[in-house]
Amino acid sequence: MAGSFVIIGDGIAGSTAAEAIREFDPEADITVITDEGEPLYNRILIKEFAKGKLPEAPVAIHEEDWYDDRNIELLLDTYVTEADPEAGTLSTAEGRSIDFDKLLVATGGTPAQLPADGSDAEGIHHFWTFQDARAIREHVEVADHGVVIGAGLLGIDLAAICGVQGLEATYLMRGNRWWRDALTDDGAEIVHDALQEIGIEPMFNRGVDHFEVEDGHVVATIDSEGDRHPSDWVGVAIGLHFNTEFLQETDVELEWGVVVDEFMRTNHPDVYAAGDITRFYDYYLEDVTQNGSWGSAKEQGKIAGRNMYLSLEHDIGAKGMETGPLERFEWVPSYSITHFDIPFLSFGHPTDGIESVDRLYDDTEWRRLTFTEDGRLIGGVLLGNLAPQSAYKELIRTKRPVLESAEILLERKFDLAKLPSPPTS
Repeated sequence: MAGSFVIIGDGIAGSTAAEAIREFDPEADITVITDEGEPLYNRILIKEFAKGKLPEAPVAIHEEDWYDDRNIELLLDTYVTEADPEAGTLSTAEGRSIDFDKLLVATGGTPAQLPADGSDAEGIHHFWTFQDARAIREHVEVADHGVVIGAGLLGIDLAAICGVQGLEATYLMRGNRWWRDALTDDGAEIVHDALQEIGIEPMFNRGVDHFEVEDGHVVATIDSEGDRHPSDWVGVAIGLHFNTEFLQETDVELEWGVVVDEFMRTNHPDVYAAGDITRFYDYYLEDVTQNGSWGSAKEQGKIAGRNMYLSLEHDIGAKGMETGPLERFEWVPSYSITHFDIPFLSFGHPTDGIESVDRLYDDTEWRRLTFTEDGRLIGGVLLGNLAPQSAYKELIRTKRPVLESAEILLERKFDLAKLPSPPTS
C-alpha cells in the first residue's frame, strides 16, 4: 500500500524513520526535508572532530546517493514555514507546497542565545551542527583564551574541546557544581578535578552579565559578579529552542516541544514526532519526559516510521485512541563522556525520581541511583566504573521495586543475583 510520507529533519530520528518506512513499502513516496546543507552525520562524533581527534570523513553517515538508492527524495537547505495537517500539506520558504498522508516532525532544536549584551559577536560559538563543529575547531586552534558557559552535557563538550586543543579556558557555571541535577558534590568534584587537569578552570555561581566586543569580535566576558575574563573564544550551551514555529497555527499539542504518546503519535492522527523535540510518554518512567540521546532518537525514529506506515495501513488514529498493531517505544537511554581518563556514563533518567542514593568509592569512582516513589530504579550516573550499567538497565526494564535493596545495588561489584527474589502474586 503506497502512501505519501514527509519527514522534516534528517537527524538520526528522521533518517531512521525514512529507512523503516521504506523497509515496509518499496513503493511509498518518502520525502526528507532538512534546513542543513548536508545529509545525516554522527552528532556524537562531531565533538571528536572539533577536538581534532577525527577528520571529517568518519563523521558523515549518509551521502546523497544513499537517499537516491532508496528512492527517497532529500531536500537540503529547505525551511518549512507552515504545516496544515487537516489539508495534508506543508509549505517551504522557497514557495513549494508538499502533500503528505503522514507527517513526521523530527526538527530538533536550535541552541538558545544567551540574553546578554554582545552575545551575537563573532567568536561566540554554539555547538549543535557539523558546521558549528567546523567553526569551533578552526577558531579554537588560533584563540588565546576561552570561556565556556553552560553546566550541562554540551557545555562540558565545549570545555573538553578547549582542553584537548590546548586552549586554556574558564568554565562559568550558574550553580555550585557541574550538572547539579544529576551529580552530588562528591561526583561533581571528580569531574571538576578532571577539567582542571586539562587546563579548564571551573568557576561556580557565576552567570554572564555582558560581553566586551571590539570591531565586532568578542574580547572578554564579564560575569555576574563583575569579574572580567579575557576571552576571544566563547562557547555557549544553555539549552535549546525547539523548532516548532511551523506548527504554531495548528492544533498539534506543543509543550517544550511536540507532545506524543509511547507510539510517537501526536494528538493529530496524521502527525508523528521523534527525537530531541518530543515530549513523550516513557514506558519505564511511567510519566512524560524528554531525552536527547542519540540511541533514544534512533529508536524513536524507527518506531515512528513503522507506526506511521501501520497507522495508514490500518486506519489508526491519534494518541489516546486505539493502538492496533502499533509498536510501543521502550528504551533505556544512556549517554557517555569520553573526554577524560575517568569513564562517565548516565543512564535512564538521572535527573528525575523522588529518591536517590549515592556512594563515593575513591577519588575516581562514584555512582548515584535514582528511584520512583514506589521504589523502581529509573536512572543513574556512573563515574570510574561502568561495569554495573547492564544490570541497572535490566532492573529498569523489569520495573521492579528495589529501593529497599539500595545497599546491595551500591556494592562496588553489584550482581543482579544478589538481590532478593521479587514477591510472587
